Amino acid sequence: MAITPYLLYRDAGAALTWLAQAFGLRETGQAFKDANGRVTHAEMALGDAVLLLGSPGPDFKNPKVLGQATQNLYVDVDDVARHHARAAKAGAKIIEAPQDTVYGARRYGAEDPEGHRWYFAQDLKSQRRPARKTTRRRITTGKKANLRSRGRSSRK
Repeated sequence: MAITPYLLYRDAGAALTWLAQAFGLRETGQAFKDANGRVTHAEMALGDAVLLLGSPGPDFKNPKVLGQATQNLYVDVDDVARHHARAAKAGAKIIEAPQDTVYGARRYGAEDPEGHRWYFAQDLKSQRRPARKTTRRRITTGKKANLRSRGRSSRK
């Protein structure tokens, strides 16, 4: 099973182009258009994740028009720094700079041109290499080392 987000845009055709350029999504399948050539439904993907989008009609008010967020999307990516740079270069409104979270991810937030909020995150736990085992040998000279004289005192 999967939950597939379906975002509504005043101009789904423009959203297809912008989402591909800024966030790296790709069109999958055919975009459906009305008699006037306006995109009414389309499908995009990022990796294996699917996003549906469409334009419901002239009375629709997107989050930008409403003046408030109506949802957040949380998307896992392999490299947050690279993804953030791409989005910023494409003109995404960055609402949260890349930062480490308490739950072990590096995340940033962006808004698309119609005000939908996107958060892209990289799992830091899976990026860490396993600690190397080291073998320490204790070197002794037969005398206790005077740590103070070497500037290594733990007391200050």
